[in-house]
Amino acid sequence: MTILVTGATASVGRLVVDELVAAGAPVRALTNKPARAALPAGVEVATGYLGKPESLPAALQGIDTVYLAPLPAYVDDFVRCAQEAGVRRVVVLSGEPAEYEAQGDPANWHYYRVERAIEEADFEWTFLRPGQFMNNTLDWAPTIKSEGVVRAPYAAAVQTPIDLVDIAAVARVALLDESFNHQKLVMSGPEAITQPQEVEHIAAALGREIKFEELTPQQYLDQLEPFTGLETAQWLLDGFRMMAEHPMTPEPTVANLTGRPATPYRDWALRNVAAFR
Repeated sequence: MTILVTGATASVGRLVVDELVAAGAPVRALTNKPARAALPAGVEVATGYLGKPESLPAALQGIDTVYLAPLPAYVDDFVRCAQEAGVRRVVVLSGEPAEYEAQGDPANWHYYRVERAIEEADFEWTFLRPGQFMNNTLDWAPTIKSEGVVRAPYAAAVQTPIDLVDIAAVARVALLDESFNHQKLVMSGPEAITQPQEVEHIAAALGREIKFEELTPQQYLDQLEPFTGLETAQWLLDGFRMMAEHPMTPEPTVANLTGRPATPYRDWALRNVAAFR
């Protein structure tokens, strides 16, 4: 039966489409810009967006299973439309912080808001909970290009970043194998690594020196707030602080579910080196 992939031209969703096509699964891709989607041959295209609930009934018609991109503000609309369409299973791209959010103020829920809505709606569900994306370090590209430097807080923070390709591979397994129903799949890259170590891998890929300069928490907030707002900047800063106080350890989920090792940061840096030149 056809699987609906929402956010099908976004960073992870587009890779999920490729994984499902490679596995021979029928796919319907929900995208707001079908003419520019450049989706693989054989993929059915549905014009729409989770943030436009009026587009969902047609996209969900005849669908049994959905890959759901996280858009908390519209999850209740998705639930209503999916229930009316007879959707049975939902595989949610959530995040590792969901467990912590669940213990806090509902006003601060993001990932957990989506998980809770799906669970309470009585769908069969699987929650994908990746940690920090390796792609987040693409934000360093401007200062690497212009100054040969990366500035960030908490140099000692130990994280386990994951490649988007690995998230999509786990999503494919969860979408096609119902034995993962009602599981929360926490996943990570294969190594515990600090930001200075990530910078070293980028420098090696480029073949030149890149410096790491540690920002104070206030310097980081001052730098980020004009672009993200204070609340988001503080949330990101708190994440680094928690990883400094409680170093993360790798999860074996990618290897266990896909049968291959998760991508190390060194390999990701080599594959994405052009972005830093």
